[in-house]
Amino acid sequence: MSGQPEEPNKPVEPESILPIDEHVEETQEPDGRKVRHRGIYLLPNLFTTANLFAGFFSIITAINGNFYVAAATVFVAMVLDSLDGRVARLTNTQSAFGAEYDSLSDMVAFGLAPAVLAYEWALSELGNVGLTVAFIYVACAALRLARFNTQIGKVDKRWFIGLASPAAAGVVAGWVWAVWALDEVGIRGVDLPLILVMLFALMVAAAGLLMVSNIKYYSFKDLDLKGRVPFVAILVVVLVFAVVFSDPPRILLLIFLAYAASGPVQYLMQLRRRKRVEG
Repeated sequence: MSGQPEEPNKPVEPESILPIDEHVEETQEPDGRKVRHRGIYLLPNLFTTANLFAGFFSIITAINGNFYVAAATVFVAMVLDSLDGRVARLTNTQSAFGAEYDSLSDMVAFGLAPAVLAYEWALSELGNVGLTVAFIYVACAALRLARFNTQIGKVDKRWFIGLASPAAAGVVAGWVWAVWALDEVGIRGVDLPLILVMLFALMVAAAGLLMVSNIKYYSFKDLDLKGRVPFVAILVVVLVFAVVFSDPPRILLLIFLAYAASGPVQYLMQLRRRKRVEG
């Protein structure tokens, strides 16, 4: 007769009537206990799914030559991407599944969609060079998202290490949207002089490389949106909305170009200060 205590019988989980496995996620409570949760949170994942669809729709419309809608849809995806995380935090519905799903959706909306848009609009004119530039952007977006996932909780949340993928997508899609809206008919990148197409290719490659750089960008995550603010703040918000909607393509392009340039400018200023101190 064995002297070892017998393990208690574990309850048998009922099998699902659907040919799809139920998602089970294990989390650790503050007291150290491990708790298993079945299912996923619906509300934040609805916004993530909408973000994924926006990226998919942008790709389809870009392939069909509707560049104006394809570029605008990338900006719609940005709004949806900002909402899913905030909704999850406000409703306390964060999960590992949601974080991974969000990254995969971002890869489509801010990695593949801008690259396909840029290639169909202008980079195809450069042949294999344009294809290489588009792939560099996609690869850098994937690397950026993978690195971001491994740095969660390990870096200062006030800063992004490298240009965030939505901002990089805003630079690429904003350029296409702004140039396409120059007249009522629309201008394709292949209709531009070759030198401008090459400059666009350099900008796409630069946006991709900035995503995987170690340059810091302000994340705006420390802004208190729930606290009280002076009354003049809402007037400033109204003014910003009025300015943006006066000419969305060009104003949004300028905003994202300024943000993309802010990182290298700040980096060079820090290097200059360091040299002064050492000198």
